[in-house]
Amino acid sequence: MATFNYTDTSHSLFFLLGIPGLEDQHTWISLPFFLSYLVSLLGNSLLILVIMTEHSLHEPMYLFLCMLAVADLILSTTTVPKALAIFWFHAGAISLDGCVTQIFFIHATFIAESGILLAMAFDRYVAICDPLHYSTVLSHAVIVRIGLAVALRSFCVILPDVFLVKRLPFCGSNLLPHTYCEHMAVAKFACADIRVNVWYGLSVLLSTVVLDALLILVSYSLILYAVFHLPSRRAWQKALGTCGSHLGVISMFYLPGIFTVVTQRFGHHVPLHTHILLANVCMLAPPMMNPIIYGIKTRQIRERVLSILSSQWK
Repeated sequence: MATFNYTDTSHSLFFLLGIPGLEDQHTWISLPFFLSYLVSLLGNSLLILVIMTEHSLHEPMYLFLCMLAVADLILSTTTVPKALAIFWFHAGAISLDGCVTQIFFIHATFIAESGILLAMAFDRYVAICDPLHYSTVLSHAVIVRIGLAVALRSFCVILPDVFLVKRLPFCGSNLLPHTYCEHMAVAKFACADIRVNVWYGLSVLLSTVVLDALLILVSYSLILYAVFHLPSRRAWQKALGTCGSHLGVISMFYLPGIFTVVTQRFGHHVPLHTHILLANVCMLAPPMMNPIIYGIKTRQIRERVLSILSSQWK
């Protein structure tokens, strides 16, 4: 097993330890990781295939869902294979460049998912509150621009993280008690002032994920106001039904993250392995649950998936 390494020079190699304190349980812990990754890989790939090949699903809501599925694949593939390598083969070694690359893709994809969820909330707002102008407001050209804006925002706000971490000297321990490299978790091991990292990380969180969450809240407040002013109960149910899947996905994305932040801020007596497990829930749950939620709740997707599966079995 790797030992603590203290030198006068900055480390270029780190060792991810997995779930500290639960090393003897790593084999069992790996099972939900593996199953969730398998479901995420198959579910999101199938979702992308269905949406891209079914012309009737080339609508704004489904195109945004396709973007979300791509982001889910990137997020889960960036984190889970390395975690499984740690659990199964004790292969926790990772270079500083590899660690920084993982930081970039994890944070950029996370912010991209938040932006896509905001776009999906706007889609539901226009569909319910201004249906006559829906096809005009959310044309294919507008959807492409929104997708590019989401990707560009993620790239621009996370790229500085790469340089903020690369500038730090790591002359203490090179053992990271985690399953993946996360900006502040890595920065805390630096033997230098990390206040710039802390404040930049906080500003990025507030200006992207938190702002997106507030705008989604405003969007759904307006949607609910419009829904409850519809003339019939049947119209209420139909309008709310179209939002049910999206609300489920939003909950899976934001609630684990909020719970993790609250636990890290106020749970000073919570064991370290609990913090690490909660952080992994944020990486595992959304990519696994999103295709399941939309597959169950959306009739068009469900029917197309069943059609594809039945044709393969014949």
